[in-house]
Amino acid sequence: MTTIPVLDFRRYRSDFDGFARDLGSAWHEIGFVAIRDHGVSPTLIDGAYQQVKAFFDLPLETRLQYELKGMGGARGYTRFGVEHAKDSGDVDLKEFWHVGRELPEGSPYADLYPANVWPKELPAFKPRLLGLFHTLERVGNALLRAIARYLGVADGYFEDKVDHGDSILRPIHYPPIADPDGARGVRSGQHEDINLITLLVASGEPGLEVLSREGAWVPVVIDKGTIVVNVGDMLQRLTNHVLRSTTHRVVNPPAPYSAQPRYSMPFFHHPNPEFVIETLPCCVTADNPNRYPEAITAGEYLRQRLIEIGLLPGGRPTAA
Repeated sequence: MTTIPVLDFRRYRSDFDGFARDLGSAWHEIGFVAIRDHGVSPTLIDGAYQQVKAFFDLPLETRLQYELKGMGGARGYTRFGVEHAKDSGDVDLKEFWHVGRELPEGSPYADLYPANVWPKELPAFKPRLLGLFHTLERVGNALLRAIARYLGVADGYFEDKVDHGDSILRPIHYPPIADPDGARGVRSGQHEDINLITLLVASGEPGLEVLSREGAWVPVVIDKGTIVVNVGDMLQRLTNHVLRSTTHRVVNPPAPYSAQPRYSMPFFHHPNPEFVIETLPCCVTADNPNRYPEAITAGEYLRQRLIEIGLLPGGRPTAA
């Protein structure tokens, strides 16, 4: 593998079967794909990034007002030096914010999730981040419809399994690194994502790397504005590893990039918390027997993983 495949999203309407086949092949072989001509407005993306940069430019004492204790970073601000990759001895060199689903008043699922918090210093933060949340969710739902075609289940298989899912938009700030060679830890340690799929609007900056099947780290260099989409562990488990959740990381870049902040906004597309992750029968064969005979709900799976990465108590102590 020298890079990840790039698919034209316009084929979704003109050649759905072909698009689904190529998407499935990429996720089966590599676990990553890049989507261009996806229709997400550059104005929407740029406006969201402007607000994110403005928030992380606020004084630390102001940012800390939006850190909600005891919630595992589910909403609002999480300070630098808290999250770490599973089984890693070093914390990631980042701070971040979480935007979650907002359910309408009277929704039967309203009690599932905590309310979002919004920085009062930035009145445009809420509409721009929510706008990007819902737009990326629509793109993600379309991709799930295509992957259902590839898997041979009903095209609408995922629709009622993600309609009130615990999805998260995570604006991330990676601060400048004074000594890239001597820094302990990296911007994001090697890991696999927890959720079904992750959508990331590429910044065009270096740092993201994917681990190939041959064991080599491959830099992901994608044009700015392209959406990189990868398989998460929940989808890998559901499909019995027919679709791959590939290890990836964000390394500390060389100069001059190391002296500059980096911003990122992945959208983690989660299923509904009550969804039972149980191996799809179509993904079990004599050559690929069921790896997961015991089912688990998405909510419990997420809770276990948040403990492992230090966002919920019960695992390795986190840094202050």
